[in-house]
Amino acid sequence: MADVFNDYNRQICLVFAEIEAAQHEVALKLGLTDSAMLILYNVYLGGGSCLLSDITLWASKQTINSALRKLEAEGVVRLEIFSGRKKQVVLTEKGRELTQSTVRRWIQKENEIADELTQEERDLYLELTRRYLTGVKEKLREL
Repeated sequence: MADVFNDYNRQICLVFAEIEAAQHEVALKLGLTDSAMLILYNVYLGGGSCLLSDITLWASKQTINSALRKLEAEGVVRLEIFSGRKKQVVLTEKGRELTQSTVRRWIQKENEIADELTQEERDLYLELTRRYLTGVKEKLREL
Protein backbone atom coordinates (compact mmCIF):
# COMPACT_ATOMS: atom_id res chain seq x y z
CA MET A 1 0.00 0.00 0.00
CA ALA A 2 2.74 2.48 0.86
CA ASP A 3 4.12 2.20 -2.67
CA VAL A 4 1.12 4.21 -3.94
CA PHE A 5 2.41 7.38 -2.27
CA ASN A 6 4.95 9.31 -4.23
CA ASP A 7 7.55 11.31 -2.31
CA TYR A 8 5.62 14.58 -2.72
CA ASN A 9 2.43 13.15 -1.21
CA ARG A 10 4.40 11.60 1.63
CA GLN A 11 5.95 14.99 2.41
CA ILE A 12 2.57 16.77 2.23
CA CYS A 13 1.01 14.24 4.61
CA LEU A 14 3.91 14.58 7.04
CA VAL A 15 3.73 18.38 7.00
CA PHE A 16 -0.06 18.36 7.54
CA ALA A 17 0.37 15.85 10.39
CA GLU A 18 3.08 17.99 11.98
CA ILE A 19 0.91 21.11 11.72
CA GLU A 20 -1.96 19.25 13.36
CA ALA A 21 0.35 18.00 16.14
CA ALA A 22 1.66 21.55 16.66
CA GLN A 23 -1.90 22.90 16.88
CA HIS A 24 -2.66 20.23 19.48
CA GLU A 25 0.39 21.35 21.46
CA VAL A 26 -0.73 25.00 21.23
CA ALA A 27 -4.12 24.09 22.69
CA LEU A 28 -2.49 22.11 25.51
CA LYS A 29 -0.08 24.96 26.34
CA LEU A 30 -3.04 27.31 26.54
CA GLY A 31 -4.90 24.91 28.83
CA LEU A 32 -7.57 24.00 26.27
CA THR A 33 -8.69 20.85 24.55
CA ASP A 34 -8.40 20.76 20.77
CA SER A 35 -12.19 21.06 20.47
CA ALA A 36 -12.41 23.97 22.90
CA MET A 37 -9.61 25.75 21.03
CA LEU A 38 -11.42 25.21 17.74
CA ILE A 39 -14.68 26.59 19.10
CA LEU A 40 -13.14 29.57 20.87
CA TYR A 41 -10.92 30.38 17.88
CA ASN A 42 -13.90 30.52 15.52
CA VAL A 43 -16.06 32.49 17.94
CA TYR A 44 -13.21 34.95 18.57
CA LEU A 45 -12.70 35.42 14.82
CA GLY A 46 -16.42 36.08 14.54
CA GLY A 47 -16.10 38.99 16.97
CA GLY A 48 -17.59 37.11 19.92
CA SER A 49 -20.15 34.95 18.16
CA CYS A 50 -20.47 32.63 15.19
CA LEU A 51 -22.90 30.15 13.75
CA LEU A 52 -22.64 26.66 15.18
CA SER A 53 -22.71 25.30 11.62
CA ASP A 54 -19.48 27.20 10.87
CA ILE A 55 -17.72 25.37 13.70
CA THR A 56 -19.03 21.94 12.79
CA LEU A 57 -17.36 22.27 9.40
CA TRP A 58 -14.06 21.63 11.19
CA ALA A 59 -14.91 18.61 13.36
CA SER A 60 -17.69 16.13 13.94
CA LYS A 61 -20.95 17.43 15.37
CA GLN A 62 -20.64 15.01 18.28
CA THR A 63 -17.14 16.25 19.17
CA ILE A 64 -18.18 19.91 18.93
CA ASN A 65 -21.41 19.39 20.88
CA SER A 66 -19.56 17.63 23.68
CA ALA A 67 -17.01 20.45 23.93
CA LEU A 68 -19.78 23.06 23.73
CA ARG A 69 -21.66 21.49 26.65
CA LYS A 70 -18.49 21.65 28.73
CA LEU A 71 -17.81 25.28 27.78
CA GLU A 72 -21.45 26.15 28.55
CA ALA A 73 -21.22 24.46 31.94
CA GLU A 74 -18.07 26.47 32.67
CA GLY A 75 -19.88 29.70 31.74
CA VAL A 76 -17.58 30.42 28.79
CA VAL A 77 -20.16 30.35 25.98
CA ARG A 78 -23.89 30.19 25.50
CA LEU A 79 -25.97 28.98 22.58
CA GLU A 80 -28.63 31.26 21.16
CA ILE A 81 -31.18 30.83 18.40
CA PHE A 82 -29.95 32.76 15.38
CA SER A 83 -32.62 32.18 12.78
CA GLY A 84 -35.08 29.34 12.47
CA ARG A 85 -33.20 26.23 13.48
CA LYS A 86 -29.78 27.87 13.21
CA LYS A 87 -27.90 28.45 16.44
CA GLN A 88 -25.00 30.70 17.23
CA VAL A 89 -22.30 30.33 19.83
CA VAL A 90 -21.76 33.49 21.88
CA LEU A 91 -18.94 34.30 24.26
CA THR A 92 -19.90 35.26 27.80
CA GLU A 93 -17.85 37.81 29.72
CA LYS A 94 -15.85 34.91 31.16
CA GLY A 95 -15.40 33.63 27.60
CA ARG A 96 -14.15 37.01 26.41
CA GLU A 97 -11.57 37.03 29.19
CA LEU A 98 -10.53 33.46 28.39
CA THR A 99 -10.14 34.11 24.66
CA GLN A 100 -8.05 37.21 25.37
CA SER A 101 -5.58 35.13 27.39
CA THR A 102 -5.57 32.14 25.02
CA VAL A 103 -6.87 32.47 21.46
CA ARG A 104 -5.86 36.10 21.02
CA ARG A 105 -2.34 35.30 22.21
CA TRP A 106 -2.06 32.51 19.67
CA ILE A 107 -3.44 34.62 16.84
CA GLN A 108 -0.76 37.20 17.61
CA LYS A 109 1.85 34.45 17.21
CA GLU A 110 0.26 33.36 13.92
CA ASN A 111 0.46 36.96 12.74
CA GLU A 112 4.16 37.03 13.63
CA ILE A 113 4.68 33.89 11.52
CA ALA A 114 2.86 35.48 8.58
CA ASP A 115 4.83 38.71 9.01
CA GLU A 116 8.07 36.76 8.51
CA LEU A 117 6.95 35.99 4.95
CA THR A 118 7.00 38.49 2.14
CA GLN A 119 3.69 39.52 0.57
CA GLU A 120 4.60 37.47 -2.49
CA GLU A 121 5.24 34.40 -0.34
CA ARG A 122 1.91 34.81 1.48
CA ASP A 123 0.06 35.25 -1.80
CA LEU A 124 1.78 32.22 -3.33
CA TYR A 125 1.07 30.08 -0.26
CA LEU A 126 -2.63 30.98 -0.40
CA GLU A 127 -2.84 30.44 -4.15
CA LEU A 128 -1.18 27.03 -4.02
CA THR A 129 -3.15 25.92 -0.96
CA ARG A 130 -6.41 26.91 -2.65
CA ARG A 131 -5.40 25.05 -5.82
CA TYR A 132 -4.55 21.98 -3.76
CA LEU A 133 -7.93 22.20 -2.01
CA THR A 134 -9.73 22.54 -5.33
CA GLY A 135 -7.94 19.43 -6.55
CA VAL A 136 -8.89 17.52 -3.40
CA LYS A 137 -12.54 18.47 -3.84
CA GLU A 138 -12.51 17.45 -7.51
CA LYS A 139 -10.91 14.09 -6.77
CA LEU A 140 -13.30 13.55 -3.86
CA ARG A 141 -16.21 13.67 -6.30
CA GLU A 142 -14.54 10.89 -8.30
CA LEU A 143 -14.48 8.47 -5.35
